[in-house]
Amino acid sequence: MEGQLHRVDVTVLPAFSLFTSAVAGNWSVTLAPDGRHAAYVSDRGGTPGVWVQPIDSELAFHIAFPEPVAAVAWSSGGGWLACQLTPGGAPRHEVWLVRPDGSDPHQVAGFGTDTAENMRWLPGRPVLALTENLTSAILIDVVAGTRTVVGSGDLISLCDVDPAGRFALLRVGPRGARRIVFQDLISGTREPVLRGEQAIFSPGGGCVYARSEEGEFPALVRVTGSVEVVAGGASEVESFAITADGRTAAVLLNVHGGESSLELIDLDHGSTAAPRTVPLPGPVVSGLSWSFDGSALAFTAEGPGRPHGVWVCDRDGSNLRPISAEPAAADAVRPTLEKFSAHDGLPLTGWLFTPPGEDGPYPVVIWLHGGPEAQERPGHGPLFQELVRRGIAVFAPNVRGSSGFGRTFVNADNGPLRYDAIEDVRSCVRYLRDSGIAGRVGVMGRSYGGYLTLAALVTYPDLFDVGIDVCGMSDFATFYEHTEPWIAAAAISKYGDPVTDAGLLRDLSPIHRIDNLRAPLLIVHGENDSNVPVIEAEQVAAALAARGATHRYLLFPGEGHELLHRTSRATYLRETIDWLTRYLTP
Repeated sequence: MEGQLHRVDVTVLPAFSLFTSAVAGNWSVTLAPDGRHAAYVSDRGGTPGVWVQPIDSELAFHIAFPEPVAAVAWSSGGGWLACQLTPGGAPRHEVWLVRPDGSDPHQVAGFGTDTAENMRWLPGRPVLALTENLTSAILIDVVAGTRTVVGSGDLISLCDVDPAGRFALLRVGPRGARRIVFQDLISGTREPVLRGEQAIFSPGGGCVYARSEEGEFPALVRVTGSVEVVAGGASEVESFAITADGRTAAVLLNVHGGESSLELIDLDHGSTAAPRTVPLPGPVVSGLSWSFDGSALAFTAEGPGRPHGVWVCDRDGSNLRPISAEPAAADAVRPTLEKFSAHDGLPLTGWLFTPPGEDGPYPVVIWLHGGPEAQERPGHGPLFQELVRRGIAVFAPNVRGSSGFGRTFVNADNGPLRYDAIEDVRSCVRYLRDSGIAGRVGVMGRSYGGYLTLAALVTYPDLFDVGIDVCGMSDFATFYEHTEPWIAAAAISKYGDPVTDAGLLRDLSPIHRIDNLRAPLLIVHGENDSNVPVIEAEQVAAALAARGATHRYLLFPGEGHELLHRTSRATYLRETIDWLTRYLTP
């Protein structure tokens, strides 16, 4: 039997050959009001931090914080950066304000055990909107020094406040069932607007722009007395950003099973004007951000062998250039999009990375993404690239419950339908073997993907030669008991109620069938994880140790639900590759 616990101290690790591969890059770009400077998050120093630089210069200034930074936003007046910190790497967030020159840092939200989310500067005002604990909608006036609760209730998030300060847009409800509501800040009355996730007022406050989920695919709509579809319908609108003058919308679309398309739409002419398509430096784009004067649009782009980089273009989509971006690896393997059917005929897809210059069948590892509402896309995957260099193919499917394929698909694993999602993993193995792609097969995943890995290993123990569980849930009862309360409340619509659905959740929990597990299992977890608490890993490791089963347990101190330090990711890559190589290429 392998040793039960390997505690990894990320503060004393030596450099490894995989250190460069562990680069995440640069993300969360935000522009100064005149579009001439950018602030963004980068892990170039080893831990995610804030960097500020002119958009046409490589000279960057680092603003140091004691904890990793997740996001940054530049105020429309230019005087402040709002920075979202993740103390201890856990999912709890703090919000700090700092001057762009690094002076006057101070915390404004997320104190104690509270968490602050969804921060947004109100255009043209020194006011930061955010939400704490998914229960309190808060406005922070950085000039007056005031903090005002403008809305409260279970599972709410503040989207925007109109220019007159009279009305607010709130997102309410659990995962998969969220709605945008219109709240009168004087009377407190609320009116439903539509089903959706993202909404803002137009600059004059006369209408609302929203990412509507009323149809099968999310669309950008304009709500006045009626609802006008501005973009989307056949493809999924992922996000949007509108200039402060209200005349141009940048719309990010999810196409071709997970690739991005970025369109600029003239809002003066609405659906009658043909959108302009922006050429992209990578197949996956996120984080749209306009400068307040509307002269420039910034975003994050990534791709196979290309870590997240931040880019900027002019208002019309021209003059695309990098602000800070790592070069793409010349030998990176691009995946192919595979299409196949589940056991019940549901169409499924997955991204397949195969070793260059080799013919199958290959040893294959199936990678299962988190969420489950997330989506596997052809982005930056250093683990995938390192594995194919060692002759191991990677198949990254989007099983039912994934986003990007419509509302019916994303809800197809809710509650008792989760058995079908577990069956989808077996359908992946069947497809790989029937197509002559796979020889020996392993399975691994992170967060919900870690849960699905455990569920597949105990449900179909003879299918897999090895497994890796990265911060996955093993028992829904202990997950609900120990996770953050706002995470638990939002998860009920997806997984089930821990009281009324206790029997279902027990049957779906892999820990109660751990005797079935046959494959050698690597268990990876961050010690500070309060999303999927570390007890989920500990009870699996303890159960396998009691049975004398082959396993290894890697615990990362100072890390939470994400491995944020580059040295941690380098160690994770090394240990994961060693484990998979040992059992897939014996």
